[in-house]
Amino acid sequence: MKTFPNGIVRQIFDLTTKSALDLTPYKSAAASLIGAALVDGAAWEKMAYLSDSFGHRMNGTLGQKLSIEWALEEMRREGLDNVRGEAAMVPNWVRGEEFVELLDPMPRRLAMKSYGNSIGTPPDGITADAMVFSSFQEMEAAGSAVAGKIVVFSPTWQHYDYNESWENYLNLRHFRISGHEKAAQMGAVAVLLRSIYPPHARQAHTGAMTYKDGVRKIPSAALSPEDALMLERLYRRGQPVRLKLKMDAKSLGDVAAANVVGEIVGREKPEEVIVLGCQYDSWDAGIPSQDDGAGAIVVWEPLRLMKQLGLRPRRTIRTVLFTNEENGGTGGKAYRDAHQHELHNHVAMLESDSGVMPPMHFCVSGVDETIQTVAKIASLTENLGVMPARTPVVIGTAEDIHAACEAGDIPSLTLQGNNEPYSHYHHADSDMPESVSPVHLARATAAVAVMAYVLAEMPERLPSGKGAGARGTYS
Repeated sequence: MKTFPNGIVRQIFDLTTKSALDLTPYKSAAASLIGAALVDGAAWEKMAYLSDSFGHRMNGTLGQKLSIEWALEEMRREGLDNVRGEAAMVPNWVRGEEFVELLDPMPRRLAMKSYGNSIGTPPDGITADAMVFSSFQEMEAAGSAVAGKIVVFSPTWQHYDYNESWENYLNLRHFRISGHEKAAQMGAVAVLLRSIYPPHARQAHTGAMTYKDGVRKIPSAALSPEDALMLERLYRRGQPVRLKLKMDAKSLGDVAAANVVGEIVGREKPEEVIVLGCQYDSWDAGIPSQDDGAGAIVVWEPLRLMKQLGLRPRRTIRTVLFTNEENGGTGGKAYRDAHQHELHNHVAMLESDSGVMPPMHFCVSGVDETIQTVAKIASLTENLGVMPARTPVVIGTAEDIHAACEAGDIPSLTLQGNNEPYSHYHHADSDMPESVSPVHLARATAAVAVMAYVLAEMPERLPSGKGAGARGTYS
């Protein structure tokens, strides 16, 4: 057992003792799936085509619409079963033109990005002095001086031995979620937040935020770490920090989109379903490949490989490319609602949403028998560099499957990549196809293909029970 910096206790299993599952009948199919995934290179080419051809896939954009149409067409061309789009509504927030300019002590543009759902500034922008705080308590201590100011949050970066960037992202995300509310209550006119990256590329992250009823709305955006730290130094020295913020952001209401679904129908128990899922939408930073073009391919390619190899397992394997993971999780909720009548026949749901950087491992949540069975199956992928399975599924890695797993008491799995390098690309302009290694993507695809095939082919289904549950952040 190991306690990680965020306090989650995870068990790394001894695979030699607990599960009675005999892997011998599945080794030949596993070898075929692994060989095909590693040899043909199709996974990276598909991911690159998705990114290059449609750009980002933010809600309400042409790129989102065309990428959905392309995925449906490709799945049909590949011969998958029951290919369809399942309707879901998504919020249509538009970024528009935006900038932050430091006026004093020396004019210069800063690297920034508005947060999703933020309001914009007045047409002429907001020009105001800035105050820089490392905590909510420090801001509250400033009292009435905050009124009329632009508040800059530059929270203290914490050092960890493991996953430093990701742990800081989790620990400091409350600044993005509620910093604008607390600052507005003290009279601030806008909020800027240091992006949760180590200084390395002067890039600002984005992500979703919301407003509470009854709290004055003010614009909210992120600064690059380098720019936020520079403003903090100026402020601590007592030098003038005056900013001009211009944001044309606005919300245009909900629009129609769809989850993309394709299957290999089971030969004996078609009503029993293994779901492989991943987000298919994105933010508009970069041409999102680690988050999450790569994950979409990781859960899609296994079906194409099985079709190519003539493998049709006992149970149905269903790929779902979920819409709107990033801004409210409505795709996952729509799936739950559309399939409410059959959730009892969902044997397991797996999500890939943390990049494909090694070392990789499967996380699993369920009853003890489920955990031990998944851990045993994962041993078939050790030679791919996949580490022993862990439990539970951790927060932020199962956003799309969370709603259905909770509603149907369904075991959940995630393919977990190395969050430290992944964090450097997360919601950032650097998230491009070149951030994804063809080798790592092929190995991740192979690992998911093996896991899905064995879960679908075993004589006995996994027992019901979500255990610790799919740890999403959208309720």
